[in-house]
Amino acid sequence: MNQANNTQPLLMLDLEGVALTSEERDLLVHPAVGGVILFSRNYQDPLQVRDLVASMRALRPELLIAVDQEGGRVQRLREGFTRLPAMGTLGRRYQQDPGAGREAAELLGELMADEVRAVDIDISFAPVLDLDYGRSTVIGNRSFSDDVDVLITLADAFLDGMQRAGMCATGKHFPGHGHVQADSHLELPEDPRSLSEMAADLAPFRALAPRLDGIMPAHVRYPAMDAQPAGFSPYWLQKVLREELGFRGVIFSDDLTMAGAAAAGDYTQRAEAALNAGCDMVLVCNDRAGALAVLSWLEQQSLPKVVPASALRARPRRPMNPVRRQRACDLAEQLSGESA
Repeated sequence: MNQANNTQPLLMLDLEGVALTSEERDLLVHPAVGGVILFSRNYQDPLQVRDLVASMRALRPELLIAVDQEGGRVQRLREGFTRLPAMGTLGRRYQQDPGAGREAAELLGELMADEVRAVDIDISFAPVLDLDYGRSTVIGNRSFSDDVDVLITLADAFLDGMQRAGMCATGKHFPGHGHVQADSHLELPEDPRSLSEMAADLAPFRALAPRLDGIMPAHVRYPAMDAQPAGFSPYWLQKVLREELGFRGVIFSDDLTMAGAAAAGDYTQRAEAALNAGCDMVLVCNDRAGALAVLSWLEQQSLPKVVPASALRARPRRPMNPVRRQRACDLAEQLSGESA
């Protein structure tokens, strides 16, 4: 592999198992690799995953290491971690008692981040900022609420908790995935609404853009504004997100192996379209051949400088206060029972 010094670390990829293979050791020192996302198959227990992360840090200390640890059905680290509830339970609690709902969101944001940081993983791709319209099977109770004001309040509190634990936050899925029924993992959804009709979906991103360190766009097409899905659209990423919302953080593509990304072409074409549209890091997961193809393509490119994803490396961990932690664990257990 040509490992030119001007190659930027623009690719986040995945691993096969619970320990690095020799091929993965070679991959991780490639200058085009900037991050790794962990899945359930990479996890046995906290000690194992700490060792796995340490082996990556020894090769590339600057790597951004991520996981999806939202809670509910999207929680990759389970055995030895607190079972986190789906965020929709916080919306219901807020409706019963706004003060208790906001406090619960902050406690659970801190608990999630504290446990993830304890094994030296930098970020969880959270929070979900999609509204729950009762239509999307892939979003559903991953959303805080169907009420935009409640969603913003709870996401803001969840961010407070994450930041207390030293973790940066990534909002998803811009500009809103909750109104479409189709699952973008399996097909390309279309949202036919106009920009004015999407005002509520954009509101959480508009309100929280100054606080977010990263944003992940949706593999959804909004044909009233652009023929390209949001993650491949200069209109959405540059005009709306950068110019109108003033977002200055890292834009991550959603996984380019999802069916919702296929309209952009093969994996190198998908990566090129995402980066040209305004993404700063592209994810290619669960397809090693696809990741290798993107790496080979990146070696040959001279791309404009991007917002470095390494900016999301976690700050030094501040362990959670034991009393707060116990309250958060009790709350997680109670709310997880409600969402079961």
